[in-house]
Amino acid sequence: MKRARRKALEAIEAKRQQNQRLIEDRIGRRARVYGEERAILVGVVRRNSPEERESMEELIALSRTAGVEVLHIVVQRRTKPDPSYYIGAGKAEQLRELAQETGADAVIFNESLTPAQGRNLEERIGVKIIDRAQLILDIFAQRAQSKEAKLQVELAQLEYLLPRLRGWGEALGQLGAGIGTRGPGETKLELERQAIKRRIHTLKKKLERTAKERALRRKLRARRAVPEIALIGYTNTGKSTLLKALCHTEAFVEDKLFATLDPKARRRRLPDGREVVFIDTVGFIRDLPHQLVPAFHSTLEAAREADLILNVLDASSKSLFEQWSTIQDVLRELFGEEPRPPMLNVLNKIDLLSTDEDLQRLEQARRRLQPLVEVSAAQGSHLEGLLERIEEMLPAPVVQTSMEPVRSVQPRAVEGSFTGKMG
Repeated sequence: MKRARRKALEAIEAKRQQNQRLIEDRIGRRARVYGEERAILVGVVRRNSPEERESMEELIALSRTAGVEVLHIVVQRRTKPDPSYYIGAGKAEQLRELAQETGADAVIFNESLTPAQGRNLEERIGVKIIDRAQLILDIFAQRAQSKEAKLQVELAQLEYLLPRLRGWGEALGQLGAGIGTRGPGETKLELERQAIKRRIHTLKKKLERTAKERALRRKLRARRAVPEIALIGYTNTGKSTLLKALCHTEAFVEDKLFATLDPKARRRRLPDGREVVFIDTVGFIRDLPHQLVPAFHSTLEAAREADLILNVLDASSKSLFEQWSTIQDVLRELFGEEPRPPMLNVLNKIDLLSTDEDLQRLEQARRRLQPLVEVSAAQGSHLEGLLERIEEMLPAPVVQTSMEPVRSVQPRAVEGSFTGKMG
């Protein structure tokens, strides 16, 4: 009896592990890359605009964040992507030759590819094909630490996988590691779509429960009347460094994109004596995969409930104002018609400004991005001025009015009322 029960439990555990290993196998055995990955980056430009150049620079930073060695960068000018190969059959053939010459393990594209484009490219080029969305999903899988973040990333990866199951590649070879293969795990493409849908349903239910738990914790903080200050901003602008400098506490800091995925809350007391909670959030980025938007928005719930928002900006970035516009777009989508908390722009990394171009950008920011405070979180400079502005912009604390205690009054016997004892 015990042996049968143990076998049943082992079968249940094996099924659970199989469901957790659901991930797209782009090209069968060729998708299994061992060791450090070496890749060619590919982008298509339509107008050769500064935004397109910044997007390619972001792709380079994303690739390095994921641990990829960038071998070569290919940029093609086209009015619109090719529906079959994205870059055209001729350019795909050139990429095949370049991949063979450089020994590249993968080719990473700067935009999202359709399943057909990805399949055609991997068959023509002969190496793993990764698009921008899959690269970001992989970084999120690497960086997720909390239970909720891991659930969100697994859900996003499975939703990305689902429409790409049909007709992709050969049977899965040995298990391996690499870009686009992290997260929920790996399995054969013959796995039924219904199994993935059931896992997606389970994940959504779990995330609903964690959302309720998070809302309960937020209500408890609200009852204690502790103001909350949310730090938002583009990725790698120094939000975690600022949190560490303000609260004199440890926070994970790294010069890479998406160093912080899980919201982190830290307490400190302001100079006027009020206690506040600072909450760090995940960084913004262009062209976030739509599968990750719900996960991204869940980390920004802190901004929706905050008493004050600190919008942390990188003063040294040439795309400062484009990043500010991206943040405004996300906030409009997040809040909709709801009123927003007050927002203070925090211009960080002013210690890195040295050129005339930097100083001109600083003067423009002073004119366009008010209210504004300039700081250097890494150097710990001008933080006193930031705290003063925070005190000014936070809603006034609720003053408890004292009430005289109510005197107890002995009840009087009313004429005609019964005051005797029963029995």
